[in-house]
Amino acid sequence: MSLLCDLQINLDQEFTFFVNQDLMSEYSGFLRKLIKQSNKKKKNHTNGRIIIQVQDFPGGPEGFDLVSRFCYSNGGGISIDVSNVSVLYCSSLFLEMTEILCSSNLSLQTEKFLEGMFYWSWKDIVSCLKSCEQVFTHADSYGLVDKLVFGVLAKIAQNSDMSQVFASSSTSSSASASSMSPETAKNRSDSDKRSTPRSFSCKTSNEWWFDDMSSLGPKIIEKLIKNLGAFDQDNESLVLTRFLLHYLKTKVHNKSNNRIEYSGLANTAVQGVIFAAKTAFSCRKIFWVLRVLSGFSISKESRSGLERVIGEMLDQAKLDDLLIPTGGKRDKGFYDVDLVVRLVKVFVRNCSSREEEDEGLRIRRMGKLIDEYLREISPDQNLKVSKFLEVAESLPDSARDWFDGLFRAIDIYLESHPNLSSEDRTKLCRCLNYKKLTLEICKQLAKNPKIPPNIAVQALKSQQLSNEALPHSREDKIKLNKTRNSRKYVEEKPILVRLKGFEMSDKLVDGFEDDIRVNLERRHWNRVMDHSEKVCKEKKSEVVSRLVRHGHTHSSSNFPRLC
Repeated sequence: MSLLCDLQINLDQEFTFFVNQDLMSEYSGFLRKLIKQSNKKKKNHTNGRIIIQVQDFPGGPEGFDLVSRFCYSNGGGISIDVSNVSVLYCSSLFLEMTEILCSSNLSLQTEKFLEGMFYWSWKDIVSCLKSCEQVFTHADSYGLVDKLVFGVLAKIAQNSDMSQVFASSSTSSSASASSMSPETAKNRSDSDKRSTPRSFSCKTSNEWWFDDMSSLGPKIIEKLIKNLGAFDQDNESLVLTRFLLHYLKTKVHNKSNNRIEYSGLANTAVQGVIFAAKTAFSCRKIFWVLRVLSGFSISKESRSGLERVIGEMLDQAKLDDLLIPTGGKRDKGFYDVDLVVRLVKVFVRNCSSREEEDEGLRIRRMGKLIDEYLREISPDQNLKVSKFLEVAESLPDSARDWFDGLFRAIDIYLESHPNLSSEDRTKLCRCLNYKKLTLEICKQLAKNPKIPPNIAVQALKSQQLSNEALPHSREDKIKLNKTRNSRKYVEEKPILVRLKGFEMSDKLVDGFEDDIRVNLERRHWNRVMDHSEKVCKEKKSEVVSRLVRHGHTHSSSNFPRLC
């Protein structure tokens, strides 16, 4: 080995460089100090070679290799460009390569190169900012990240209406943008046409920079948002909120990402959504936000804020919006039922605090949606009876004009859970209002062998009492007549006789009032008498025909009356 390599530099105790100490100390004040200290103490010398340990060098071995080439070529030998200027700038400051030691030293050259960033193209400045990720700690401490972020903001300002970028959601959502992308305007128009309603991709000219900035790491994006003064709860900009949603959407499927690093950005996006919810986001989109951002460890305050916003407009949701997987252990059920219960409670609380004419319509629309949701989740084998009831009973009785939809959900649940005990089946039916069951559904309930007999009797009793209740007003009479005309009120046999799997005992009959029992018996015997009269008429016709065949011409009126 040449005697010129009299300095051994160990980087992070993993990489070793053998260089000339005089040549390196000519450009680096940091190495010059360490060499002098080593010579005075006469330590770290091996075979006349000085050994220096360097930890956390910016850029690692690649960065030190570039610096050593610069020194060995007498201040040249390397080409500074947007891909390596961040590493060279941080390395020069780390090694104290200033013009005090040498004119046109590496620090001075990199600073001059960075001064021209405002004349760079958009792609160059984004590329340079991305190269800071490998030396982010040093670049941030040396102020390089802030310089590049200001350069990015300057480029955005040149080609966008910054009053809309910084404006609150109420202002920016109503204003129109007029500027275009500096380099990618031709490609934006095609992508805008292909964008879907649930996508948060670039749609307006103020958002042309979304895709390019989405390639950067979370620390740099966080720096950008902080420099704009819109981080966390200070976010009132719709454009920045849409950018964060677009950015986080691109990271959600990348399993290699550390989700905790994105929590600050996710919370910032949530605050923007909450601030602009009623003017810029539909219920469906906010459900999408909840699905995506839940994977980025958002705070409890942010999650509860999102749930509050969704709950207040929950009647605008669709069934598939509510079908959110638990994402955890399947023993608690496939869908997140607890979330739906919390949202419904927010909705009911909001409706009860407001006195408007359409609140009744909204809560009835909510009742139909929840019944539909229960029918969808009922086949889940891990759905417990208590959870089913928690959802069903989260709405007041006034939310359902009829409980037919809820009974169908119960029927599906019983079909999917055949091993339920009689106690659980009885408990499951407690959410039904039997007076609000149509007659046809009440008949189905009575025939259903999975329904406990005491429940069937209770439902029939309530149905009988509700039918006997006369309407008081003319409108109620008209409504009742329409209902009766639309239902089949005539049966072939009494309902109680047709209960399958259960024998009628005296205990079941004890609960009925006398008038109900008499009414049922009267209806039964009327059918028996009608049947007997029909048989008699048939016999009479048969006798008449026989007499005619044997030549008898007597009038039928002379025959004895059989019936």
